[in-house]
Amino acid sequence: MFDKKELEKIKQKKDEWVKNTYSEHIKKHPERKKKFENLSWNEIKGLYTPDDISQFDYIKDIGFPGEYPYLRGIHPTKYRGRLWTFRQFSGFGSAEETNKRYKYLLDHGETGLSVAFDYPTLYGYDTDHVMSRGEFGKCGVAISSLKDMEILFNGIPIDKVTTSMTINGPATIVWAFYIANAENRNIDRRIIGGTIQNDILKEYIAQKSFIFPPEPSMRLIVDTFEFGYKEVPRWNTISISGYHIREAGSTAVQELAFTVGDGLEYVKWALKRGLNIDDFAPRLSYFFNAHNDFFEEIAKYRAARRIWAKEMKKLGAKKPRSLLMRFHTQTAGCSLSSQQPEINISRVTLQALAAVIGGTQSLHTNSMDEALALPSEKAARIALRTQQIIAQESGVTDTVDPLGGSYYIEWLTDKMEEETYQYWDKVDKLGGVLSAIEKGFYQREIANASYKYQKEIEEKKRIVVGVNKYQMDEPIEIPILKMDEKGEERQINRLKKIRKDRNNAKFERNLIALRKAAESDENLMPFILDCVHSYATLGETCQVLRDVFGEYVEPAVY
Repeated sequence: MFDKKELEKIKQKKDEWVKNTYSEHIKKHPERKKKFENLSWNEIKGLYTPDDISQFDYIKDIGFPGEYPYLRGIHPTKYRGRLWTFRQFSGFGSAEETNKRYKYLLDHGETGLSVAFDYPTLYGYDTDHVMSRGEFGKCGVAISSLKDMEILFNGIPIDKVTTSMTINGPATIVWAFYIANAENRNIDRRIIGGTIQNDILKEYIAQKSFIFPPEPSMRLIVDTFEFGYKEVPRWNTISISGYHIREAGSTAVQELAFTVGDGLEYVKWALKRGLNIDDFAPRLSYFFNAHNDFFEEIAKYRAARRIWAKEMKKLGAKKPRSLLMRFHTQTAGCSLSSQQPEINISRVTLQALAAVIGGTQSLHTNSMDEALALPSEKAARIALRTQQIIAQESGVTDTVDPLGGSYYIEWLTDKMEEETYQYWDKVDKLGGVLSAIEKGFYQREIANASYKYQKEIEEKKRIVVGVNKYQMDEPIEIPILKMDEKGEERQINRLKKIRKDRNNAKFERNLIALRKAAESDENLMPFILDCVHSYATLGETCQVLRDVFGEYVEPAVY
């Protein structure tokens, strides 16, 4: 807290500066805009002083790294002890093709794997299903069976390298593939580490790759919490994702409010099940976007840590680790331009730098060609090198929270926290998270923000280099990835062979057992694992759950 007399003195000097220096200067040299705003349309002043954070209490509001409220980071030494995990999101075509890409990235310094799945897999369909036609391997790797998972990680030390898997609706089944693959390699499930995204609320809000209605979907998530802390204790059983909310067009404030609100909703459902918060909370993780407004992104990460710690304490968490917000960050895919794709390297560098200064534990840097196609090897390597340059050459890893204490950063952090609670008040008035989803609240908020942002670009009120200013008419000269045209045929043949060679009597028994369990209130993970071990495919296992739970149809409430 600043001394009152000192604050009055500063305010007086500031008023004099505005009157005598600033105002006189802009008479001759006007500012570029009448009003400066960040990407959440908060007005940004030209100068910040202690007067802007006059209620600031250093110990209570900021504290120290590794101590409550964790604003300055969850570790006392940040990157002075250990760098973040270099985890490039990757997957395309067949398991064979993606396995080669993983080995390529690991050879070039990647330290963790991150699996992108194609849309049939995300929706719980096998490659040979009619709904999969034309979509094989296009936005990620196709995984239809345990055999595919075995090929995907063939030759990769999954007892030493952690793996993140971006999948939601059928997350329990795909996680079971990974666990079963480890067990078939005589690797104890208790030592494997990684993350399943498993965040279904953001699917209803933004990405839309949901399968089941909300209530059974939430049941499956709590099943993973319970099974995870008991059986796979090094695994993060959810990655609560703001990334896709931001990619759908939200502001940074909306991303923060909606994402942390979803996280607290999952905790409440687990508590309703009767789980102890300190058993499952240490394995909850987050996933944020790193967009273009450098300082806004840094403030977002700092505010997120403080809000989470405070709210978890209110919910009864006692272990310090339960209060820690650990998060992965990915640079903003929606900010990349297909025009002059090489300049995306500059965008990604600034976004990654914000994530690092903001204290991320894991980072993916997008490739320059991702507005055109899945990344080529060269583009993926450059994106990885971007992280390595920040880590090894920039100096930003040498001190903890280097922007802490900045009048602007602290004001902006407080502002984002304040607006987060305002959004939560609106959600509470609508009856809570699920009710707000059903009423289209989140969807409308994101759509309105996206429309406003796009309109500003079209009217050149917001500049996007190479898109609405500094355009060039030139051919694209970077290499574009081409996939193996025979991959889909191999995958379909593999499915035929699996169905023919497996013990179909055992397979049928396990599916029947899963159906009975789904109709009860038992934890489904052991039953899903049994199905997977008997080589039930993704689509066959998911269909059992579809039959019991039904499929979600989004209401037309917009």
